[in-house]
Amino acid sequence: MPAPARPYLRLMRLDRPIGIWLRLFPAWWAILLANQGRPHLGLLALFLAEAILTRSLGCIINDILDRHIDAQVERTRMRPLASNQLTVRQAIAFLALLAVLEFLVLSSLGPLLLSMLTATLVLAALYPLMKRLTWWPQAFLGVVYNSGALMGWVALSGKFDLAPLLLYAGCVLWTLGYDTIYAHQDKRDDARIGVKSTAVYLGRSSRGWVSAFYALALLFWGAALASQLSPSATLAALLAVTLHFVWQLRSWNPESPADCLAKFKSNQSVGWLLLAGLALVGGGFR
Repeated sequence: MPAPARPYLRLMRLDRPIGIWLRLFPAWWAILLANQGRPHLGLLALFLAEAILTRSLGCIINDILDRHIDAQVERTRMRPLASNQLTVRQAIAFLALLAVLEFLVLSSLGPLLLSMLTATLVLAALYPLMKRLTWWPQAFLGVVYNSGALMGWVALSGKFDLAPLLLYAGCVLWTLGYDTIYAHQDKRDDARIGVKSTAVYLGRSSRGWVSAFYALALLFWGAALASQLSPSATLAALLAVTLHFVWQLRSWNPESPADCLAKFKSNQSVGWLLLAGLALVGGGFR
């Protein structure tokens, strides 16, 4: 990309697309679950755009509020705002441009979905403050980041149901697990400068806690799938995800920032495995 555009694209984290995938998969899961395992290509494409734009808006808000903290953390000190490659005024103008673009792109989804999107963005703006207020900002992130599980279902069916609520609860717990792993990269810097996280709070007991979060995520996902699938199809859809979680937890080294990042990124595989499971067992829907 042209040099002047690069700081803006890095502000959107387009060089780190894992966050887009983790935002996107809950919506795609919900769409397939609501559509008998069949992909709805129009909605899948629309929610891909939503994931890119919503994640970008959240990152920009985060970087504006955390620019002074980011400058003190080794992993984040070269972010565009922390390193003064962009000014706050430039970031706010770009934020407004993306917000207008997102609402134009998603205007076809109707007022209910736009209201849900607005609530998501408002809560996303509060997320950076949670690092200062609670040891559990990862839980707040889970609540905000997985609204696609509800939005995807409503976009297809036009109403709420028990299945998307159970799917959403599982996704919140999934995020609580994988973002705790992610936070272990920065736990020493966070402890030094007073930033709160589950990694700092849970410390050496993190593996047991993340195991519990993943187990509960599987339980809620299983309940969501069982409300739409036969029991055998539910088990088949979740088997590969379960095995991946076991591998992830057994091989995770919380003291290695590189391994924490690798294990965090491996959750993209969780997204694809469950998506493939839903598509393959579509014939088992009740």
